[in-house]
Amino acid sequence: MREPSPKTPIAGRGAVSNAPSRFLLRQFDETLRQDDPERDPVGTPPKETRLHREEARSIVSRNQSPDVPFEQSINPYRGCEHGCIYCFARPSHTRLGLSAGLDFETEIFWKPDAARLLEAEFRRPSYRPRTIHLGANTDPYQPVEKRLGLTRALLEQFWAYRHPVTVLTKSALIERDVDLLAELARHRLTRVAFSLTTLDDGLKRTLEPRAASAKARLKAMRVLADAGVPVSVMVAPVIPRVTDQELEELLRTARRAGATRAGWILLRLPLEVEPLVREWLEVHRPESAKAIFAILAQSHGGRPYDSRFHQRQQGSGAYAAMLRQRFEVTARRLGFEKGEPDPLDVTAFLRPVPNGQLSLL
Repeated sequence: MREPSPKTPIAGRGAVSNAPSRFLLRQFDETLRQDDPERDPVGTPPKETRLHREEARSIVSRNQSPDVPFEQSINPYRGCEHGCIYCFARPSHTRLGLSAGLDFETEIFWKPDAARLLEAEFRRPSYRPRTIHLGANTDPYQPVEKRLGLTRALLEQFWAYRHPVTVLTKSALIERDVDLLAELARHRLTRVAFSLTTLDDGLKRTLEPRAASAKARLKAMRVLADAGVPVSVMVAPVIPRVTDQELEELLRTARRAGATRAGWILLRLPLEVEPLVREWLEVHRPESAKAIFAILAQSHGGRPYDSRFHQRQQGSGAYAAMLRQRFEVTARRLGFEKGEPDPLDVTAFLRPVPNGQLSLL
């Protein structure tokens, strides 16, 4: 099996190459690289998605970044079949000895004990409830969730223990869990954010090939909002000369669908994401590639990306300032709420007691 040409698009996939991991010798599972007739020496994946059990010892990750509004998160999956070419989480696959390219979309790791591990965390005598975020790295409602149900099982634990949880997704599958999310919302225990990138279905099919269409996401947003779940929209990423002209319309459509808060993020290009996006542009927008990277460099101090806190999300310079102004003017006109939302309720947490029952914290 040959390495696919970087100039050849692959149906249903975002990446057009599969460069070897920079951590190739540090492998999560030797069988992914050795004695596997479906893989060649540089790791070209099969066309179909493959699932790998990950026997995790813990499930809650702690965050110290000032750029995100949560201290704790859970990722029930590693890798994401949505295949969004711009995904900032792609480099995490290289630490498994896999590629940030096609491997990230086709080699999906799932944590079968996610719900049990979360319950064990809640039952620790020293545990103190703080909002946990689902979807910090990869989408908790990516296609395989329909079959495996890890996110549903996690939400059941959040509800059983009355623990606050926030969710970020670009999948319509979240409608399946409106019953649990509505109950959590009634007790001020949840908020949901939808990532919205483009309203152009043709562009979506190449940019984020297996994510839900904008129409499906907006319908899911309306379903949740009508059920009383606080909903927000994240216009992300904003890509110069590709999606930036849609900023106002994305905000308008999300507001009509029930979103009450909004944010935006400029395209981020950490580590392996930069060459993958360059390849994508060579295939799909070759005439704009040079100008796009010039704008990004102008927004990041002369480089395509600046990873520093407070800089990486929205950049600086004239272009970033223009986007910020457009966003703020439109959000104000549409009546989106300003400032940080009220904290979710941590006082409702049900603490296990010696007889095995639950009681209020």
